Amino acid sequence: MILAAGRGERMRPLTDQLPKPLLPVAGRPLIEHHITALVAVGLRELVINISYRAEQIREALGDGSRLGAAIRYSLEQPSALETGGGIHRALPLLGPGPFAVINGDVWTDYDFAGLSKRTDGLAHLVLVDNPEHHPAGDFHLAAGKVLASGEPRLTFSGIGVYRPELFAGCQPGAFPLAPLLREAMGQGGVSGEHHQGAWIDVGTPARLRELNVRLSG
Repeated sequence: MILAAGRGERMRPLTDQLPKPLLPVAGRPLIEHHITALVAVGLRELVINISYRAEQIREALGDGSRLGAAIRYSLEQPSALETGGGIHRALPLLGPGPFAVINGDVWTDYDFAGLSKRTDGLAHLVLVDNPEHHPAGDFHLAAGKVLASGEPRLTFSGIGVYRPELFAGCQPGAFPLAPLLREAMGQGGVSGEHHQGAWIDVGTPARLRELNVRLSG
């Protein structure tokens, strides 16, 4: 699943007329970088959640065949449902087993072939070094387990694998993912890994420019 429903407020005015996943990076939409990387390692069945300017994303990507993928859409209206609510709504499209989820507004050289769909717990998170704009990090990684407390801390990349059981008891509607992850961490149910390669949260016009300069060099 690729998360692409957000409004992209921090990207304004660029997102006033174009949804953030379609902002150009190295000559093509940001979300296409994810799709081609996933297809390259055999992950072709994709679900994309959409809300803000949803039809523009549908028109740009279609059924995914142009990119070698098979795309289904999870529409969130009248507004986006946050990360937890968006994934929960898409569960019927994602099947009964573990599934990968990727934030649509990051760029990375992470090898998705290494993102195992076989997690012993409820979730598996890819963590990265803390960027300048998020120095405090999110979670602690120790012996392959992700913990809500502890030092040093790393930043959640927006890339993870989840079991549907993580969302047991959740009700339809908007809600964040982090509380569910922290609860699972308290039970030792979240594994993780540290990706030390390239990763950029393409969340502001300045970071979008930085990424374009990087990829054009």
